[in-house]
Amino acid sequence: MLEIIIPLLLLFIIALVKPLPKIGGNIKVALIVAAVSSAIISGLGIGETLLAFIDGIDRLAWVIMLSVFGSLYAESQVKLGAMDTTLNSLRSIFGNSPKGLIAAIFVTLIIAGSFLGDAIAAATVIGFLVIHSLNELKVKPEQIGMIILVGASVGSIMPPITQGVFLSASLIETDPSPVIKLAYMTVGFGGLIAILESFRFVRGKAMPEHLKTTQSLFQILKERWTTLVPLAVLVAIVIANTLFEYNIFEEWVFFAAVLGPMQEIPILQGITFQVVSAIILAIIVSFFFPSVRKDTKGVFKGGLSKVSQTVQIQLCASFMVGVFYASGLIDKVSEMAEGLAPSMVKIGGSLSVVIVGMLTGSQTTAQSVNITFIGPILERMGVDPTFIALGASHIAAAGQNMPPVGLTAFVVCGLIGGILNKQVDPLKVMFLALPNGLYFFAVGLIFWFI
Repeated sequence: MLEIIIPLLLLFIIALVKPLPKIGGNIKVALIVAAVSSAIISGLGIGETLLAFIDGIDRLAWVIMLSVFGSLYAESQVKLGAMDTTLNSLRSIFGNSPKGLIAAIFVTLIIAGSFLGDAIAAATVIGFLVIHSLNELKVKPEQIGMIILVGASVGSIMPPITQGVFLSASLIETDPSPVIKLAYMTVGFGGLIAILESFRFVRGKAMPEHLKTTQSLFQILKERWTTLVPLAVLVAIVIANTLFEYNIFEEWVFFAAVLGPMQEIPILQGITFQVVSAIILAIIVSFFFPSVRKDTKGVFKGGLSKVSQTVQIQLCASFMVGVFYASGLIDKVSEMAEGLAPSMVKIGGSLSVVIVGMLTGSQTTAQSVNITFIGPILERMGVDPTFIALGASHIAAAGQNMPPVGLTAFVVCGLIGGILNKQVDPLKVMFLALPNGLYFFAVGLIFWFI
């Protein structure tokens, strides 16, 4: 019993009790301490612990690779001007109205969130592009915060580059493809709800003349279509695989020859995951453009800095996950939970995910800490692994924005306050975003109960 209680107790105390000197609230320290304590109590030697760490990284390799290369790709697209082209194109599609601008901003945020797989990074990248426009529409700072917060958060689990879904599928050890197909519908509907809900912020307001687009979609694409070439390559590869089950990395001899041997190499095999390979190819295409190639250092420095904290947490989580599997802790927790009522496990587990996500502002942490244990328990209860993975990603996404201490909201409010030189109340932002969070929580819980 102690080998279960002590690591988990240390994990939650360090992660959630912020007044602890130096280590309080430090998620990375909490994960490492939990892993080390489990290794010591279980009698794992140094060599076995190191092998467990490698095994843990290997289990989450595709998620880590997705975060790294997704961020590099997003940074290259900012340098290329693809984000500006996307925003202006969407504005021309949705029309020169306040509601059209809101819809265009949301879709741009969702696309950026999908590329980066991280709400905070997406909010930072796109926030600078849209805050002034929304302010000139006389949208209140807290309402601007809600738009950026929810748009980026929805994007962080939006397929095809959906870090949240890939992480949950990896922790459950199930194929992410069917999870992604369901996520297109559930996440897409959540995004639509957020857009429609935000229209009330601009009800009765007129669009300032200088914010209106003067070019049609055809004119924008005629002038700037080249900035969308890497995106088109990425989308074409993903759609070919998703809709037509045609994977160029298996069907084309050159790619198969390069990636085939990597599939047998621990950790490096994460690169061979189809979406990661597609992103890498899109990055290579981006460097054919002078605007990206001339700022190679900026692309790598900016991309890696934006994803640094996420990857560090993922590596620490890998250490914990690997040790927990090597020590047999996962199986022991699952066996203990078999005597509990399924409803208690599902509701208690979902609340645990939400609380950790809320306090850390990270769906990555929420899933790594909780789904590692809850996933195998739900599988033993007969829940479909696809539904477990989908539910986990949605519940974790909901938790990262929940009041009263959603970390992501504080970051967004700091960004808006710095640009507009105004005080922005993060608690109001969180409550404005609450309906969207409750939607994702409800969807996740429904799939766990199916």
